[in-house]
Order: sequence, then structure tokens, then C-alpha cells
Amino acid sequence: MRRDEEVRGVDGQALNPYLPTWEYVPDDEPRVFGDRVYVYGSHDRFGSRLFCLNDYVCWSASVDDLSAWRHEGVIYGKRQDPRNRLGWRSMYAPDVVRGPDGRYYLFYALDFVGLMSVAVCDEPAGRFEFLGHVRFPDGRLWGESSGDPFPFDPGVLVDDDGSVYLYSGFARKTPRVLSRFRRLTHEGGVVLRLEPDMLTIRSGPSLLFPARGREGAFTDHAFFEASSIRKVDGRYCFVYSSEHNHELCYAMADHPEGPFAFGGTLVDLGDVFLDGRPTERHAVNYLGNTHGGIVSIKDEWHVFYHRQTHRHSYSRQGCAERLVRLDGGGFAQAEVTSCGLNGGPLRGRGRYPASIACHLIGRDGAARYDMPFARWRLRAHPYLTQEHPDSSTTESQHVANVRDGTVVGFKHFACDAVVALELEVRGTFRGRVVASDTVDFSRVGGASSLDVGSKRFTAHRVDCAIPGGTRPLYLRFEGVGALDFAAFTFVTADEDSGNTSNRPVTDL
Repeated sequence: MRRDEEVRGVDGQALNPYLPTWEYVPDDEPRVFGDRVYVYGSHDRFGSRLFCLNDYVCWSASVDDLSAWRHEGVIYGKRQDPRNRLGWRSMYAPDVVRGPDGRYYLFYALDFVGLMSVAVCDEPAGRFEFLGHVRFPDGRLWGESSGDPFPFDPGVLVDDDGSVYLYSGFARKTPRVLSRFRRLTHEGGVVLRLEPDMLTIRSGPSLLFPARGREGAFTDHAFFEASSIRKVDGRYCFVYSSEHNHELCYAMADHPEGPFAFGGTLVDLGDVFLDGRPTERHAVNYLGNTHGGIVSIKDEWHVFYHRQTHRHSYSRQGCAERLVRLDGGGFAQAEVTSCGLNGGPLRGRGRYPASIACHLIGRDGAARYDMPFARWRLRAHPYLTQEHPDSSTTESQHVANVRDGTVVGFKHFACDAVVALELEVRGTFRGRVVASDTVDFSRVGGASSLDVGSKRFTAHRVDCAIPGGTRPLYLRFEGVGALDFAAFTFVTADEDSGNTSNRPVTDL
């Protein structure tokens, strides 16, 4: 895709994922510079077996139109780091801030090398150049010596007075090959204060967020990774991925070096902890790691995070949700939706890709994509995938492996006199489809038989009466066989022309 080319959502609406479905930018850190929102993240490769194999790219959108995202191109290549001239190392989650000198600084770690690197640019989405590694005043690099906290997942704050703080940490054991040479600590999240040169440590690192099992850890939501920091109404809001790994939590403090008090969950991939879902067993979407940050856009706070695709954790995509403020100054947990940055529900008419599904459940429920042998264990479960290889910019993402008991859910639509849906599916399947506006199907809007036997996507009508108003849409497939589900179209009373079953549609 060309630099500066723009991609828009369906009919000018913002969707989740908010970037085109062929793009895999996880670990989203949103920043507002001027009148645009810039998203910085790592860069996964579709169908990969490792994290973050591609170079850093940047996408941006006008604060006035979050449905149109501009591709800023590659902003930093992994071979630019002098420790990675052969490109064998992956660049993990980055952060970008505007420094006290007005230039833009990109902080990142090369996978498990154990060093924190910094690049710099005069523009927020220009070509960054390597600057150096974070170091102590005596020149020793942070992470070079035994006993140093493991440098990982930077979150950077430039305070109003120009003070610079770097947050980092990883709560699991470092890989055996790394520990053999340098015994770095991994006790939780730490903070360092940097000099204005953005490289030299003025003070720290100091442990702020103990890992699970350590004194002072947040109960049931202990720090795991994914440090991110923002200032909210004069206070300091630290965002992180907890011991559960599929949620983003936050903690608040009156000073950037704490003490921080636990605030709650911002978002969870499976809506765990929301609406009476206390454990992973109650998840309504597939789980895996997530990472992101929060940002205020025109006085509305949003949380950015990433979802899992392709039955593993190495092809992740950015999503975002609006946050609701609490009376005490914190945030309520956001639900995962299909309409994220839209500012309200999607229109209940027209055609939508099935890739905007925010709830995906197999007959045995949802599961984790990041567990050992996940692909083998999930062979009977539905999942999101695409037709074309990673280098393609063709929109071909769809829900694959839809079988008996699969539930695909979308939130939310402003509906009016919907009488049917046209589902674009392929495969071999005989049974029926049930439509509802509740995840437990306590209210059924209709059910229609479904008989599919085609290698090409064809449209099949599902009669249903969806009441007017703002509501979700759930589809449950019951029968024998397996389908791929590409898209659906609302049929309203004024558009209804009768049975459209088996109408061929354009191939992906």
C-alpha cells in the first residue's frame, strides 16, 4: 500500500478492527499530535509462527474522522538497530512520545535481547533513526548486568514540566538462553526517570508493580507486561496487561513514581469480569495476550487493544473502544464491540464483513489461543483468517470453520424494520441459522434452514424480525458440516424483494 493512502470504513463508519483487515498491528499505543491520532505498535505477519516479524509502520486519522485511517508507511526498520543488522531479532511493542526538545522519540526492545533502544525523528510519522540504548550515567547499558530488571514493553511519559519517565517490565522468567548469560530480574513493573537526552537514567529503576505472588501485587490482577502511561485530569494512569493476560487494567497515582492504587479492568478480550462473567470459562470471545493504551480524542477517552486471529497469538489486530468515566475519576470496563470508534452504533442496513465479529464462540465455548498445542485443540472451533498472504492488501478476512453450535456476534446496530439477513457463506453445511439479539438466545428473532454446498461464496437468506432500536446481532449455526462466513446484509421491509437464497457473490 502506498504511503499517505487512506482507508475508510463501511459507508464512512468506524469499525473494529479499525485498520484494514489485511493489517496486523498489535500492541497499539495511540497518541494525539496536533489534529491527528497516531497509532504505534509492533507489526505481526499473517500466518506467522513468531511475534512481530515485520518492520514498524504507523497509521493515523484525523481527530474529526476516526473512520478514515492513513497509512504512514514504514517508520523504522528492524535492521536499523546496530544490534540487529541481519534482521534476525523482532521488534516488540514500542511507544512514541514528543520529547522536551520537540522531537519524537521511539522506544522499543528487540524481543528478549534485554536492552531498551531509542530512535528519533523530527516528525511523528517520518523515518526514525537509531539514537542509542538506555544507559546509566557511567555509560553501562541498562540490561547488561546481572540484577538489572528486564527491559521490556516501554511506556513513556513526558510530564508537563519536561520530566521524562520510562515504565517497563515483564513478570515471567526470561528465556533460558538469556538467563544463562545474564541473570536479569523479572519481579514486575518498574519506573526509571530519564535525563532530557532521553537515554541517560537519572534515577531508578524502581519496582512499582509487583508480579503475582509478591508483596504488594494487585489482588487477582497483578502486573504481567504491557506498560503504558497517560495523564488523566492531572493524575497518572498506568495501563498494563494483568496476570490473566487477556485484559488491560489500570492503576492511578498522584505522582508518576507512585504509589499507584488499582483502578479496575479497562477491557477484556472475552468480556470476562463484565455482565456476570467471572472467569475465562464464561468468555464470549477467544482469548490470548493483549496490549494497548488509552487516549483522549476530543474530550472522549478510548482504550486501544488487540485481538487474536488465525487460531494463534502471532497474527493480532488492533481494536478500540470508547471508555465511560466513573464518578471517582476512573473508568468503567468497556465491552468489546464491532463499532469501537464509531461514536455510536452502526447502521442496521447495508452490507458488513463478518470480520467485524466481536463475539465468537464454539459449541464448547471460547478458548485461549496462546496455550500449548492451541491449533490442534481448536481444530473444531471457528476463527478469523484471510485468503491472501501477508503481503497482499486485498480484504479477504472471514470467519472460518463455522460448525454446529458456533455463535457469531456483532455489537451494536441501530435497527429499523429488519425482516431478513443475507449471509455470504461457502462450504458444505445442512441445518439452520438462528438469529437473536441476546448471546444466550433467550429471545429468538427468527430461524431459517441453511443448505450450502459450494466452494464459492453464495448469499443465503435468513428470515428474522429484528426489533427497532440499538441492539446486538447474534447468529447460531445448527447442523452438520462446516462453513466459511464472509459477510452479511441487512434486508429491511422497504428493501425486501423476496428469497435471495443461493445468489452467487463476488469471491474473496
